[in-house]
Order: sequence, then C-alpha cells, then structure tokens
Amino acid sequence: MDFNFTSEQVLLRDSLRAFLADCCPLEARHEAARQGPGWRPELWRRLGTELGILGAAFPEALGGSGGGAYEHLVIMEELGAALALEPYVESIVLAGGLLQRAGGAAARDLLPGLLAGERALAVGLLEPGARQAPARVETSARREGEGWRLDGHKAAVVAAPWASHLIVSARTSGGLADERGISLFLVERERAGLTLRPFHTIDGRRAADVVLDGVRLPPTALLGEEGDALGLIEQANDEAIAAQCAEAVGLMSRMLADTVAYTRERKQFGQVIASFQALQHRMADMLMQLELARSAVYRATQAVASAPANERAMAVSAAKVTVDQALRYLGQNAVQLHGGMGMSDEVAVTTCFRRATVLGGTRGSVEHHLDRFSRLERNLHR
Repeated sequence: MDFNFTSEQVLLRDSLRAFLADCCPLEARHEAARQGPGWRPELWRRLGTELGILGAAFPEALGGSGGGAYEHLVIMEELGAALALEPYVESIVLAGGLLQRAGGAAARDLLPGLLAGERALAVGLLEPGARQAPARVETSARREGEGWRLDGHKAAVVAAPWASHLIVSARTSGGLADERGISLFLVERERAGLTLRPFHTIDGRRAADVVLDGVRLPPTALLGEEGDALGLIEQANDEAIAAQCAEAVGLMSRMLADTVAYTRERKQFGQVIASFQALQHRMADMLMQLELARSAVYRATQAVASAPANERAMAVSAAKVTVDQALRYLGQNAVQLHGGMGMSDEVAVTTCFRRATVLGGTRGSVEHHLDRFSRLERNLHR
C-alpha cells in the first residue's frame, strides 16, 4: 500500500501550510471565536478564490481541480494543525459531497459559489435522541401542491449560523428507522418556518438546533431520488468522518511538536525537562500513538476513495476508534507536560485539547464505532 503523496498533493500541502502560518495566528483565532462570528468569512473566500483549496477534491466539470478523498486528507491535516475555525468538513466534504452526488439544478447553482468561498452550507441529519442513526428520521416531508412541506427538528447542526442554505433529511414515506423513505432537501436559511437556535461549542465554533415548522419548499428543493437518500447520507458521512480523523492527526501533530518544544525550554533542578528519561519515554509513546492514528486514517481514506460500502464503513469506524483513543492520550499528556501553562490560553495546546474533546464526541463515540465495526464484520461472514 503506497501512502506517499503525489507531487501535486505535496504542493497543495505546502502552499496551504504556508498560507495558514501567515494568516492564522492563535490570537486571531481566539478573537474570531470569542468576540467575532466564530469563523472568518474573508479567510474562507481566500481559501476558495486565491488558493483554490475548496475545490481541490471536486471534478473539473464542477469548477474543482479533479482531486478526491486524498485531497480532503491533505487539507484537513493542515487545517487541524492550524486550529482553523472554517467549516471545511461541514460545507465542503459533507454538503459538497451530497450536492455532487445528488446532482440536479440546485447542485449546479450552488457548487460554484461554494467552491469559490462565496457561501457556506450546513447539513442537518441527526435528531434529538437519534444519536448516530441517520435512518432514525422523524422530520416529515409531505407533498403540498406541487411542492413540499417540512416539519421537524434537527439537533446540533454545526456551521448552521453561517450557512446560506441547509441540507436536511426528512421522511417522505415509511416508519421511524426504516431505511427506505428518507429524502434530502435544500432549505434556504431565511425560508419562512425555519428557526435556528444557535449556541457556542466549547472549541469556539458555532452550531444551532434547527426547527422546521411548516417550511414550504418548491419541487426543486428535493435533492436526488425521493425516498432513496440513505446510501448517499452514509457515504457522505463516512467521508466526513475520515476527513475529521485527518484533522485530528494534524491536531495531534501540533500538540506533540509544541510539547517537545516546551520541554526543551522548561527547566527544573537546573536542567531542561526534555532531558528526563521518563518524559522522553512519554513523548515517544505519544509519537507512536500519532503514527498509529495516521496509518489508520490513510487506510480509511483509501477505503473512502475506492472500497465497497461495507469495507469502507469498517475502515472508517476502525480509524475513528484508533484516532479517538490516540487523541485522548496525546491531549492529556500534552496538557500534563505543559504543567500549569497547559491550562492557559497563552499556549495552543489548551485550544487543541478543547478541539480534541469536541472531535472525540462528533460523529460517534468509540463505543458506537466499536459496535458498528463488530456488526459490519458479522454481516461480512454470514
């Protein structure tokens, strides 16, 4: 298995790394998270128009650069290391992936502006009490005249306060948890009957609960085939998990690098603490966890790019478990090795730890993905 990047992917990584180093100092992130809107729209536009980053994984016919899942991996590692606030996974991987596969007039209208950084999108798939079950959909979509009427509730939709449009799942037929009968709809944020209840997340981002109360939509709001969206949702969600795991690898790389640098400066008993053998062993263990996670993410990305659905889902769940366990280990040790400074916003490791905590609970816990992997493996051998 070849995990080497192509020359184009190396160029993408290096140019994005240099751009983020110049544009994303920690102080600017803190200001946007605490006092600003929770993201930087001007940076988002520059990522789209100046660098072409937002379209790197999309076909040239849609205004992209012809890449795919590996480009998502490269980009998310760098965004993770830079602690970027911008909603790449939510808007580009998840919403963009759904639009690309659903096709139709709405996708043709929205994707160019999305890839240029002129707009952001959010995706509402999960509902209160549904946990990580995309088939458990109570939100209803009923035909009304030539269009649709939506009623329901979507929980904790990240990036919804910034989005011009939301993609939401709704049931057009069948009962709760039926795999058939789930459809996707595109809803403008200002559409009558749609209410956002925004809140801050602990890592400085923004999310919202979304209430749909008699939201009337035209027939063109339906994305893809009616009642047949679950496969699209599961594929896009696996792609989002793989990209999120790549972000975590970037985050862990920064935590480890910052910790090593700090231990080379901090002195106790007249010596830098990096010279203490016990701490050297601790940091070696941190590196091993990071590399184990990186390998799992590369495997998941390969599966997302080309494997059948069952194999893809197993590789993604395996990566999520491996990455979450490594995140916890690295995060806790990075904070501890920073001592009192590890609890201060003056160092990046504190913000990294908050983001790591959020990532650990996003798109399924370790227990959820262990159960999912076990279930998929049993199905494979029947």
